[in-house]
Amino acid sequence: MQDYRNLRVWQGAHRLALETYAAAAYLHLPAAWPLRDQMRRAAISVPANIAEGAGRGSDPDFRRFLWHALGSLNELEYHFLLARDLGFLPVPEQARVAARVAEIRSMLNGLIRILTT
Repeated sequence: MQDYRNLRVWQGAHRLALETYAAAAYLHLPAAWPLRDQMRRAAISVPANIAEGAGRGSDPDFRRFLWHALGSLNELEYHFLLARDLGFLPVPEQARVAARVAEIRSMLNGLIRILTT
């Protein structure tokens, strides 16, 4: 078991969750509320899965939770794209988040590779 708070990937995912909550302010119209709620859930799921996996007793268990985190990250990326395309979110805000998502995806994939060998 390791302290998930020391993992750079968790730190980045936590920042992304905080940024998602801040970006949710753009989704203030009632029509956007369901999307806003889904974005928040997906954003929370990424660092939560990393944290849960880090607390498991084996590398295969940890890897499985990292895959869940990666799935939630992809879901979140799509929600931001949809929010942009529906006109709820400014393009620069979506682009900024997309860069953060790419960074976290790279770290997750790297950690998954390490745990696979």
